[in-house]
Amino acid sequence: MAEPGPVYQWIADDLMRRIDEGLLKPESPIPSRSRLKEAYRASDQTVDRAVRVLKAAGYVEGQFGRGVFVVDRSARATLDRGTGAVDSPFATRVVGDTAEVDWEASTVTTTAPPAIAERLGITTGDPVVMTRYEYLANRRPVQLATSWEPLAITDGTDVAHPERGPYARRGVRGRLAAIGVRVVRAREILESRPATGWEAQALGCAHGQCVTAVQRTYFDADDRAVETSDTVIRADRWRVAYSIDFSS
Repeated sequence: MAEPGPVYQWIADDLMRRIDEGLLKPESPIPSRSRLKEAYRASDQTVDRAVRVLKAAGYVEGQFGRGVFVVDRSARATLDRGTGAVDSPFATRVVGDTAEVDWEASTVTTTAPPAIAERLGITTGDPVVMTRYEYLANRRPVQLATSWEPLAITDGTDVAHPERGPYARRGVRGRLAAIGVRVVRAREILESRPATGWEAQALGCAHGQCVTAVQRTYFDADDRAVETSDTVIRADRWRVAYSIDFSS
């Protein structure tokens, strides 16, 4: 125990190293509290604090009545955000898995808060269609997304509701093309940040665990913003891939 810093952090770092090196396998239990106390000559409180660090970092998760298990941290799928991607917030290619992919959505008409109004180039309080998505792989949540569309563009048309009608589930470009709106470009901003409480609960990760947040806005031929969305994915389970087309 000659390492600098708090003992609990040294224990957590050592366990992370063992997990990274494959000495503790994914989905296997970590040593019990009594074994960790003996191995590191530490107190209950110190060991418990080290395990909390592992949980917050996404290395382990508690299973009620069973113990604490190593998380499979290998990226299981790729979110393809390139120009050739499927036009959907859930444009994915599942890697090494045969996951059954689906999503659930709920749509309401509401008013644009200041940040969303700025992204859409409209006035705060203007009516928008907001849709919340929960994306599932084998019925387990893996992504969250929220989209906003100015109601002034789609009101009274067959595409006013993104998930209903003859153009449901066709993506932003496909739906808006049906009413003569040609989407020509999209702009994205990526950031890594801690998961909020409700995001952690929905995605099955620890509160504060790192997620990748993708802000995407679509523009038409007149450079008018026609839709903006926020997508949140677990950074330890997903890659984000981009294809950049230089042909034009």
